[in-house]
Amino acid sequence: MNPSAQDWIKKFLSTYKEDVISLQFTSKDAFYDLLNATGFLYGNANSLILKHDIDLALSHQECTKVNLFHALLYTGISNTPSASPQEVISTIVKYYKALDKAKTGFLKAIIFSSSETSNLESILSKRLHEINTVNKTNAVSLLTYALLYVDVLAFEYWLSEGSDSKAFTKNLELQTMLCCFGSLNAKQEKTQYDSMLISLFEASSQYKDTEQSLETANSKENFEQFSAYARKYIFDVSTLAVWENKTLDSKEHIYLEALASNLELDQDTQQKSIDAIKAFSLKTQGKVSLFEYATPIKQFYTQSTSTVKRLIVRNKDRLQKELQESGELLKLLGISTYRELSKDEKSKVKEQLLDICKTIPSLTIFLLPGGAILLPLLVKLIPKLLPSAFDENRVD
Repeated sequence: MNPSAQDWIKKFLSTYKEDVISLQFTSKDAFYDLLNATGFLYGNANSLILKHDIDLALSHQECTKVNLFHALLYTGISNTPSASPQEVISTIVKYYKALDKAKTGFLKAIIFSSSETSNLESILSKRLHEINTVNKTNAVSLLTYALLYVDVLAFEYWLSEGSDSKAFTKNLELQTMLCCFGSLNAKQEKTQYDSMLISLFEASSQYKDTEQSLETANSKENFEQFSAYARKYIFDVSTLAVWENKTLDSKEHIYLEALASNLELDQDTQQKSIDAIKAFSLKTQGKVSLFEYATPIKQFYTQSTSTVKRLIVRNKDRLQKELQESGELLKLLGISTYRELSKDEKSKVKEQLLDICKTIPSLTIFLLPGGAILLPLLVKLIPKLLPSAFDENRVD
């Protein structure tokens, strides 16, 4: 089976016929655990649920595509055990078409044929190629494939409720991202990459359009609409958001315990989630991160760091003069070198730095739309690159 070639779904159904038949006898708990073990829920799929030998070594993207199809097929069969695989495939295509209504062209590039199997192959390829969600914003690329499981949960909702799943999908995506970035925001020691990711999310239209904040998002009423599996999924990916260093600090523990409580997950479920991440991390030799495949973002971060460094060095005399005159800003930047600033302090730093940027032509890049996401880099690099500005005001 080659998931990158035409008719791979037909080959899947033919090769794994017995596995497909057994789907109706597999419990939802068991299937969720099997899917989780592949890394699909984490956006890091590196294997399939199926245990058969496969001639080709599958790529991360191919594993993701096959697991997405397998999960959708399972959802359709468990909802209607009497349905044939072909009938379920037709239903999946109808679901995606319904989801595409009133949206800016998720499926518009696809030329549909009389073969529903071919149509579904095109849809799944499009979903992975886009690396986005049904509600395209600049924030969702930060989670890449991890949000594909929302398709499966929304399909289940569409089958059971018989109503438009677009609002459900939009809400589930939003709550998942809020919890993931809330978890990241709770880290006791954030890297500059963490800060960049949080800033990118906070600058996104999806975040700006909600009245929720990263600090208040994980309240119980936000999850009332979601099934037990949607809640488990939110907790799983939120835990993975802070798992890169393979430990949980006290602030992360407090955040995740509060989240689990509001998701109404018991201690056993919480521990099972952490154990599953540990097991997958060992399986992948520790190379597992919710943001691992957000490579354009990491590349942007790396390039931005060098750009901001160059801007600071080229304008160091003017910057140093402005900082010496600022007083409060200089003090706060000094404090930021040994502890995280409060929300009020960050607001003051942002406001005063932007005022300085207005007076230095080369720094007006920070005033452009989206430019504010680079401010954390400016805050971090100024004390390092202009140490003499802080000599008289250093806070010990």
